[in-house]
Formats: sequence, C-alpha cells, structure tokens
Amino acid sequence: MMAAIQDWTPWLALLGASVGTYFCRAIGVVLSDQINQDSEIFRWLSAVTYAMVAALTVRMILLPIGVLAQVPMWVRVAVCVLSVGVMMSHPQRRLVPALLTGTLLIMSYGIMA
Repeated sequence: MMAAIQDWTPWLALLGASVGTYFCRAIGVVLSDQINQDSEIFRWLSAVTYAMVAALTVRMILLPIGVLAQVPMWVRVAVCVLSVGVMMSHPQRRLVPALLTGTLLIMSYGIMA
C-alpha cells in the first residue's frame, strides 16, 4: 500500500501546486479591474521588488555558489562594470545589449580558462 502511495506522491504534489498557482492567477484576473496600479501599496511593492533583485544580483556577484564561484572576483566585477557601461551608453535599448555583453564575457572567460 505504501509503495502505491509513494508512486503517486509527485503527481499529487504537482496537482496541488498547479491548482494553487492557477487559483491565485484566476483571482488576479478577476480583481485586476479593481486595482489601482498607482496606489501607495503598488509603489511600495515595486520598490521592494527592485531592492530584492538588486540584493540578489550583488550576492550573486560577491558571494556566488556553484560554477560562478570558480571565476575570480575581479573578473565578475569587471564584467558587471562593462555591462553597466553598455547599459548606460544606449539609453533607449539598454537591457538586451547589457545582458548579452555580460553573458558573452563570462562565457569567453570560461572558454579561455
């Protein structure tokens, strides 16, 4: 009996996660007309979101884990500085060139090392 339940456990977890995710999305769709995107709560939420992304980015650069930890700190910081420089040099189209610059530079270092 336990073997049969263990076989279904991943499927039940997937079903539960899917129901929870789609239920929350459905509520968001229903309530989206009543939400003011310029309200204080959304401005606060946006600020918290940007702060979390910035903190995770800095952590990934200064305290990496996995394969990125093998890249020297000065290389990671130099790639970030160059990517930010690319982002600042193209005011209209800045995200894709900066991401491409950082990705290609880190890949180039990995190939050469």
